This record gives sequence, structure tokens and C-alpha cells, in this order.
Amino acid sequence: MDLYTFGRWIYYDKTTGEILHNTGVSHSTDPKYGVKRNPLDTISKLQERQPETVGVVKLEPEDYEQDFREGVLGRINPETGGLEFYYPDPNAPTPQEPVYQPPLSDQVKVLQEKIQQTDIENKLALMELYQLITGE
Repeated sequence: MDLYTFGRWIYYDKTTGEILHNTGVSHSTDPKYGVKRNPLDTISKLQERQPETVGVVKLEPEDYEQDFREGVLGRINPETGGLEFYYPDPNAPTPQEPVYQPPLSDQVKVLQEKIQQTDIENKLALMELYQLITGE
């Protein structure tokens, strides 16, 4: 019997971004569990709300794994629909006020792209400088 893995479904208030329910990563022997599950029918916090006030972000099982391990999902940005985490400082003597930010994994990707673009621009500038100096 195969065991299937299904990604998180994160339900949130569309106005404030408050997380209402996070299904977590789920496992099932039913390959159609992903289309059958409906927390809106079974979770009281969701049943109490008007459906049009609730948004959902559906993730693949491996999406943002490291961010969920190292940070705490704080909210969904109501303007962008993006996840926002806070990353507690393990060395802080007292808990700090959470500062929400996009997932660090996304921030790293953006920085890597900027570094790559800057590297290309620097190489082109060096080639132009070389040509000016040598007259080639």
C-alpha cells in the first residue's frame, strides 16, 4: 500500500492575514485525498466564518521546508498573498516582538540573482575597460 504526501493548506483572514488554520503536511493511502479534504467543513474556526473572508495558500510538501523548521509562520500578507515568517533569535535572553518578513529562502534566491547579475555587469565593465586600455 502506497503512502501519499500532500502539502500544507494554510487558511487565513483575507483582511488581516491572520492564520486561521494550517493543515500541515498530510499523509494518506488515498491518492485523491488532496482533492477530497475540505477543512472548511471540519474545522470549527473556519466554519464560524463567512467563506468569502477566508483565503487559502496551497503548498507542495517540500515548499518552504527550512523556513517552517527554523522560523514561525506569522501571517499571510493580505496584499500579496505571500507567506511571512518571523525567526526567533535563539540567543535572545527574552522573547522578542516578532518582525514578519518574507521567507528567508525567497530572500536568499533574490540575493543570489542580484549577485549573479552584478557579477555579469562587473565582467562586462572589465572587458570594456580592457578594450579601452589596450585599444582592442
